[in-house]
Amino acid sequence: MKKFVADAPAPDENAKRRFMSLALEQARLCLESGDVPVGAAVVRRGEIVAVGRNTREKDLNALCHAETEAIRAACEKLKGWRLWECDLYVTLEPCAMCAGAIVNARIKRVFFGAKDPKAGAFGGKFDINSLGLAHRPEVEGGLMEKEASGLLEDFFAALRGRTEK
Repeated sequence: MKKFVADAPAPDENAKRRFMSLALEQARLCLESGDVPVGAAVVRRGEIVAVGRNTREKDLNALCHAETEAIRAACEKLKGWRLWECDLYVTLEPCAMCAGAIVNARIKRVFFGAKDPKAGAFGGKFDINSLGLAHRPEVEGGLMEKEASGLLEDFFAALRGRTEK
């Protein structure tokens, strides 16, 4: 039986920026493989547990989103699938697949940078928390949004430049 401990307090603004900066570092690593620059970090009680980045192009796998990679690594490290003490920092609002993984992993809080009006599942296109599921993570969007959005905008501008020539 798992021993439950008191919840860790919500992170302060400095901690949130530090962990989102780590997610942004992961996103920048995507550029080497031509993947859309999205990065994520799982944090428990102020300690980094795992990181992930989008590797769909590199791995030729639609499931390799930053969030799922970070969640998988966190589950392995913590030796369990319940990440109820963990926060997730991700540079782009999670899609439906990733929101489902977040809910199923019981992630406590989600902090994301750029909003995704076309595919975001925490308020962009729809809000998974409005569906009445058994677990609903706390969500804060717009954390370091300018940096996260800028990285995506630069990537897609460069991609369009290559395809227009």
